[in-house]
Amino acid sequence: MIKAVLFDLDGTLYDRDRLAADLFQAQYAAFAHELRAVGYERFFRDAVAMDDHGYGVKEAGYRALVQSWGLDAALADRLIAHFWASYDGHCNLTDDVRHTLAELRRRGLKLGVITNGPSAMQRRKLRVLGLEHSFDAILVSEEEGVRKPDAEIFRRALARCGVDAREALFVGDHPVADVEGAHRAGLLAVWKHVPYWPPVIIAAPTIRDLSEVLPLAEP
Repeated sequence: MIKAVLFDLDGTLYDRDRLAADLFQAQYAAFAHELRAVGYERFFRDAVAMDDHGYGVKEAGYRALVQSWGLDAALADRLIAHFWASYDGHCNLTDDVRHTLAELRRRGLKLGVITNGPSAMQRRKLRVLGLEHSFDAILVSEEEGVRKPDAEIFRRALARCGVDAREALFVGDHPVADVEGAHRAGLLAVWKHVPYWPPVIIAAPTIRDLSEVLPLAEP
């Protein structure tokens, strides 16, 4: 019997790649007068590669890009500042995610988030998405001192939700940090398929829209 559903944040509760694409498009428009020599297609391709689905370090990444483009080094600082100032405005929650969370709550299930990353940034994303009060437990790696895929962070989430591992499922997009990590901790791991990570190597239900988790989460 499932009593709790836990989620990854980036790439699971919101489309991180869509956000990056929209942000880089807006960024090129904002800096077109300084980036003219680069061209939009090259800028977009290089920026997406630098971002690496959210895993790229922006400070070092932008500086390396500006250097590779042969532009003024000071431009990197302005691009970095623009990226972080614009990020929140591109965080969007889909109706599918909103309705799925509401239905799980209606069923009386415990809900939680386990996310790797800096506390201020991850909690700000939840606030911008309107999700800061939507979960019974929110675990951020910086606060916990442990990161996915370490089983300890999953065990802490289970304890805070008051459920056993066999009573919970975890939904995430990363094959190792999310799926393998949750599986090793004893939860039912569900892979939210994204095209850029390799397939998971363990047997796990695969979904593409978050609402597909509903049949798996019958209380």
